[in-house]
Amino acid sequence: MTTNAQYRLAARPTGLPKPTDWQYTEQPAGQPGDGEFLVELEYISLDPAMRGWINAQRSYIAPVEIGAVMRAAGVGTVIESHHDRFAKGDVVQGVFGVQKYAVSDGTGVSTIDTSRAPAPMYLGTLGSSGFTAYFGLLDIGRPQPGQTVVVSAAAGAVGSIAGQIGKIVGCRVVGIAGGAEKCRYLVDELGFDAAIDYKAGDIRAELKQHTPDGVDVFFDNVGGEILDAVLTRITRGARVVISGAVSQYNSENGMRGPANYMQLLVQRASMTGFLVFDYAARFPEAASELSAWLAEGRLTSREHVVEGGIAAFPETLLGLFEGRNTGKLVLAV
Repeated sequence: MTTNAQYRLAARPTGLPKPTDWQYTEQPAGQPGDGEFLVELEYISLDPAMRGWINAQRSYIAPVEIGAVMRAAGVGTVIESHHDRFAKGDVVQGVFGVQKYAVSDGTGVSTIDTSRAPAPMYLGTLGSSGFTAYFGLLDIGRPQPGQTVVVSAAAGAVGSIAGQIGKIVGCRVVGIAGGAEKCRYLVDELGFDAAIDYKAGDIRAELKQHTPDGVDVFFDNVGGEILDAVLTRITRGARVVISGAVSQYNSENGMRGPANYMQLLVQRASMTGFLVFDYAARFPEAASELSAWLAEGRLTSREHVVEGGIAAFPETLLGLFEGRNTGKLVLAV
């Protein structure tokens, strides 16, 4: 009998998740019924949003319940099917949870072509991370050639793609990241015009140096102090795109709001939050455009794949919040 390894939520964390907040279980893999199929997972996506999913408060999606398998997107192979759209051997992408095997009815699942791109890329650049960058920057940020775009968490899965798209459309792009190596990566490998190491000095002074004409578009994944600093540099009519607030997700004292928000009034600027799920009908558009840029060499994709299987999930998730990854963080099952 096939044994399924899973991580279930045992308690709602305070601050960073602890080992005791998770329950590792092994049990027989489920059997698919009519209209269902069984997937053997190969890769699991680790995303900052996971921290919000295990809180109890109201959000854009129902929280993971205590005792439930932790929610996560993944890529795997169909090994048994009683579904008319998915056949044995299909490689599929969907929200299957942190587990080795999953039974699915096909809701939200799509087949992928791993001859076109490696499987982990469908969890990053050709998946929700890339789509978030694409729609957030182009639809919400609306950058124009010659404008200045600033991206926080710029070496991460979303930020690295958002910054590169900014360059593709003709903007000056400045990334904010943690550590000299990540900043070097942004400039030397991804083509950013400048990078600011938020761990190394005065963020406001660095912003003033690298954005002499101000900030027209800010793609924010971090919130907190960095959001406040960039708000002091926004131009007339600037667009602030709220993609996330990773600096606040593990706060034990509540989320810190922007102290400098009155700059939005002074500069007649906007601050807009968005969810990539709202663009589901346009995912093929984003996939096509991103694929073309990859093929042309105008876009670089980097996946940070951690080996170790399901058992490595809690420690790998902590690495996401401690900034250990560059590019998209993926757990190899």
